[in-house]
Amino acid sequence: MAREGEGGGRGRERDREDSEFVDRLVHINRVAKVVKGGRRFGFAALVVVGDQKGRVGFGHGKAREVPEAIRKATEAAKHSLIRVPLREGRTLHHDVTGRHGAGRVVLRAAPAGTGIIAGGPMRAVFETLGMHDVVAKSQGSSNPYNMVRATFDALQHEDSPRAVAARRSLKVSTLQARRVGGEAEAAAEA
Repeated sequence: MAREGEGGGRGRERDREDSEFVDRLVHINRVAKVVKGGRRFGFAALVVVGDQKGRVGFGHGKAREVPEAIRKATEAAKHSLIRVPLREGRTLHHDVTGRHGAGRVVLRAAPAGTGIIAGGPMRAVFETLGMHDVVAKSQGSSNPYNMVRATFDALQHEDSPRAVAARRSLKVSTLQARRVGGEAEAAAEA
């Protein structure tokens, strides 16, 4: 007989932890294996998971049943979470490109109110990430796997001013002042 608090609390804690994540099914692929008695069907699922506060991950799962493939993909996505720095919690700090295989994506920071202007697989990544304003363009491969991996490649190259300042041994305010000053000097010369 299990005592109260012994093992029972873990399940509820895990449920609460899982509820903070939002998952989006990006793609399901049905594959067939030809065997002596006919065809055996299997399913592969691509899922994107995020907390809508700057963390996002993707996973791939394969199984004989669709729900099992989605569950496996969701678990894999939760293990591959990355943190992305967002400006004002809504957009990117700077424009960035990413690539994977033949897939190439360009992500651009956008002013408030723009919304998410992106194709299907990229849109799922941005929505689960919690990004509100971004303009994205996919070039090359339209394969959802390559598009998601290229998007993650771009997001991993995103730097916040705090990280750049730390790398250069500067204060963030000094870095921001240089940026604003540089734009003012360019406008004065023009």
